[in-house]
Amino acid sequence: MRPVTKPVIVEYQERWVDEFAEIRDRLATSFGDQALFIDHIGSTSVPGLAAKDVIDVQVSVASLDPKEPLEAALEAAGFVPYRGETPAWDHVPPGWDQDPPERWHKLFASAPPEERRAHIHVRVVGASNERFALLFRDFMRTHPDARDAWAIFKRELARIAEGTDDYVEVKDPATDVVMVVAEQWAADTGWTPHGGT
Repeated sequence: MRPVTKPVIVEYQERWVDEFAEIRDRLATSFGDQALFIDHIGSTSVPGLAAKDVIDVQVSVASLDPKEPLEAALEAAGFVPYRGETPAWDHVPPGWDQDPPERWHKLFASAPPEERRAHIHVRVVGASNERFALLFRDFMRTHPDARDAWAIFKRELARIAEGTDDYVEVKDPATDVVMVVAEQWAADTGWTPHGGT
């Protein structure tokens, strides 16, 4: 049984930009042409947003099959692929369950325990989960009021959650609510993934 650890939310750190860049460069070297995009995602990618001190990176690829070269690239960059349920699944928001299941598949890796905490999400370019991560990031980057409200919510949730699993169980459906507004913003503005934001 895994030990229960409480999530810790910290103020935005300017160093997160440089730490992402270092990870991106390692992944770009190891993935080569397999990586179509390498993006900073999650809360640490949003300037001014309080977050868990974990760098989340999305590597967009043409396909998750075969997975062995992708896992080899993750290992060459110094990350440990998750080899439990393969491929791993992302949370599927309500209303998206009509999607083909593979649109929510990913490969996942993390930094070794002795290194800077980082999570690498390998997703198919154009898949629902790849788009979801980029839209959430860009919506938060362009809406300071939503960003600040999200930080307050996360701090309070982290305070009352018994552990990280409880934190995620509540945060995922809350994220789904934010994404309803984000999708409307995307439709109104013509936002597209990798659109130069």
